[in-house]
Amino acid sequence: MTKEIKVALLMAASLFMEILDGTIVTAALPKMAQYFHTGSATIALLISVYLITVAVFIPLSGWMANRFGKKKMWIIAVIIFTLSSLSSAVAPSFTFLLITRIIQGISGALMVPTARLIVLEKTPPSQLLKMISYLIWPALVAPAIAPLVGGFIVTYWSWQWIFLINVPIGLIIVLIGIKLIDTDQINKTATFDLLGFIEITFASGIILVGAELATHGKDYWLSALGLIVVGVILGFIVFKHLKKTANPLFSLDALKITSFRIGQTSGSVLWLCVGALPYILTIFLQTVFDWSAVKAGSYVLFIFIGNIGIKPFTTVIIRKLGYRGALLSSFIMIFITSIALAFIQTNTFPIVIMFLALISGVGRSLALTAYSGLSFSEIDPKARNSANTLNSVVSTLAQGMGISLITVFVNLLQIFFSVTTAYELGFVFLGLLMIFPAIEVLFLPKNIGHATIS
Repeated sequence: MTKEIKVALLMAASLFMEILDGTIVTAALPKMAQYFHTGSATIALLISVYLITVAVFIPLSGWMANRFGKKKMWIIAVIIFTLSSLSSAVAPSFTFLLITRIIQGISGALMVPTARLIVLEKTPPSQLLKMISYLIWPALVAPAIAPLVGGFIVTYWSWQWIFLINVPIGLIIVLIGIKLIDTDQINKTATFDLLGFIEITFASGIILVGAELATHGKDYWLSALGLIVVGVILGFIVFKHLKKTANPLFSLDALKITSFRIGQTSGSVLWLCVGALPYILTIFLQTVFDWSAVKAGSYVLFIFIGNIGIKPFTTVIIRKLGYRGALLSSFIMIFITSIALAFIQTNTFPIVIMFLALISGVGRSLALTAYSGLSFSEIDPKARNSANTLNSVVSTLAQGMGISLITVFVNLLQIFFSVTTAYELGFVFLGLLMIFPAIEVLFLPKNIGHATIS
């Protein structure tokens, strides 16, 4: 195993820790609500505050990596994330826990893009797809295993272990990282775009607050829509500012390259589905089938098995079919399995549900690997910092919107249909979302991104 692969796996471990932490807490919310004597709406702030904080502070990561060095920033971020996880586990009050979750979000926002940048910045195009395959698995694995792991922890242990599992992981990867990662050059003259940071902070924060508010019921939908519209308008202001200012927080030049741009457009739709499908399947099995959290999680786990099972072959498939062929194949798998999940019943053979989850995981894994490789296939190494920051902002917003969108969609349908029908149509909706990326990818050149697969 080369040093580059070791570093990629180490960075992937830190990504896994952060993404798992953002999703596993869902399973512990009822227990935590009892422990702190709060309502379900209040305790849910632990998730929304974390996701919003991550989205708000991600734009800062690229500048800080330049100004203080990628190695130093990554190590500091992992240490703070680990300490805040420990503090969350011993929190004496809900307010204290909420503050530690905010600190976790800030450190996670600095840790994740920096980890990707450490791997991507010096990787030649011919090795890019291989290295990205190591980085993408946490985003696939963590949301899929979170329901099972979280359900197991709260059933047989206590909610504190949701956070305590981060402590040994964090300590180990920091110690390895100190020795393994090369010290990089820093740019002490890097100018900080304060106005750009403030603008993008408000834009992304307002959008995610609106999305979160929408999940609290139809009484909040009008207010939520207003916030999202304001956030989008602010987004256009941010876009103009970043285009015109001499020293932007991050450059938008990468959007001129088709292979990168589609990763932010149709790729965002895929990220949305990646966050939404494991969530809706878990809730569906618990709410409609009346299964326990552990049983439902054990079925959703097959998405993870599909993710991992196809992983050794994704590079081979992409090289054989090209990026366009691989993406279209993955869309077909996601579309068919999402539609098919709408027809499962309590008497459906368990192997059928497991198989559908498995194939869905295969499609997600192939698509995300292809999108990630394609996005950076034509980006100059010197421009990867800004491209990485922009990509992180967009994918984080898409994942944050995913659960909110499917929740609102299902709640809206429940006004007209039964709970069961509403969830079934939710699966159909996620499948139909694949039409947009399929159309966009269909018109790409067959040889797009060839430098990374030739």
